[in-house]
Amino acid sequence: MEELFNQTQTISKPWGFELIWASTSNYAGKMLHVKAGHKLSRQYHQEKEETLHLLSGELTLELGEPGSLFVRSLTPGETFYLPPKTIHRMIAVSDCILLEVSTPQLSDVVRLEDDYGR
Repeated sequence: MEELFNQTQTISKPWGFELIWASTSNYAGKMLHVKAGHKLSRQYHQEKEETLHLLSGELTLELGEPGSLFVRSLTPGETFYLPPKTIHRMIAVSDCILLEVSTPQLSDVVRLEDDYGR
């Protein structure tokens, strides 16, 4: 039986922080704390797929390229699935807490735009 990741890891981000609460060879679980007015990178993942669930706050989710964006507002209790290669960006309208469950490729991030120069 695979030993579960049994220690949480908190990682500071310019937009807030993330708490990794699960990491196995099959899945990962994170809690993202995003400060009001901050944006995550416009990005996509080659292989990683993720499902987001907004616990608190108000979040704007942008999908696609600038010029042809699909914009969706999420409120607490809403869930959104992001398959691989989906260009996306999250913007916190207010302080937000999100749960993210994904496949285990946590470093699979292709940044297309980033307000923090990463």
